[in-house]
Amino acid sequence: MYVEVTTRETLARLSLRPGSRLLDVGCGTGFLLHRLSQTAPDARLSGVDPVPAMLSVARRRLSPDIQLQAAWVEHLPFESGTVDVVLSCNMFHYVRDPAAALREIMRVLAPGGRLVLTDWCDDYLACRICDLYLRLFNRAHVKMYNRGECLRLLHDAGFKAAAINRYKISWLWGMMTATAWRQEEPPPRGQLPVDS
Repeated sequence: MYVEVTTRETLARLSLRPGSRLLDVGCGTGFLLHRLSQTAPDARLSGVDPVPAMLSVARRRLSPDIQLQAAWVEHLPFESGTVDVVLSCNMFHYVRDPAAALREIMRVLAPGGRLVLTDWCDDYLACRICDLYLRLFNRAHVKMYNRGECLRLLHDAGFKAAAINRYKISWLWGMMTATAWRQEEPPPRGQLPVDS
């Protein structure tokens, strides 16, 4: 349920034009890319993940047309300004240097490009408790962010427009999806999601 709901929430904030270049950062086993290959067959899809075992599963799941590479979000193997959309789903709490990661995402985005970032939300009590537990007992976990921290990180990285939806996917678990643009002016009216 968790992966399905977060995938749905991420895709709900995405509209791809034919030929759009999309990068899934932290693509894991390729679940989100697989869904995108079905719903947006004309998009040019790629994914990066630092874990070879995850990429191995993704390669078996996905078409060979989808470019997969081993890489950390702080060092993306893409030229500047070459990606229309960057997605990140359920992985930002693992990032050791979020400021560097967002600057690198900004670097690879084309002017007018969009970031859609879904992750656990520290605004919810259950998530705050889980965050403390994971910081103590899971070396891979770094930190969950609340809405204000996430907006500040996006702004500091140079994103000029950003909006964040917060929502629960069960009675216990809270998530947020941030949508941010690389451009000088805000997107057209109706394009920014409203915080809930």
